[in-house]
Amino acid sequence: MMCGGTGSVSAATKEIQKICDSVKAAAEEKAGKTYEVFTAKSYTSQVVAGTNYFIKVHVGGEDHVHLRVWKKLPHTGGGLELSNMQHSKTHEDPVEYF
Repeated sequence: MMCGGTGSVSAATKEIQKICDSVKAAAEEKAGKTYEVFTAKSYTSQVVAGTNYFIKVHVGGEDHVHLRVWKKLPHTGGGLELSNMQHSKTHEDPVEYF
């Protein structure tokens, strides 16, 4: 992985699902809807001042969303922030930087 670039796409882990669970309310607010299903499928990450996670999330039926979640550095308070979100994604759409 080059400095500042994203790594390869990997299958979602329990840690990635926990990140999704923690930003679900923010994602629902941003989307203006409630998700019955919110299952992380795959992700890639980028080291910045903290870490950006780009996560493909299954939200029911054939629908997916992509989340960009910023994990802040511990000395800045840590924590997670939903930075951006893409709607109307499919299982086939690659998860990548946005």
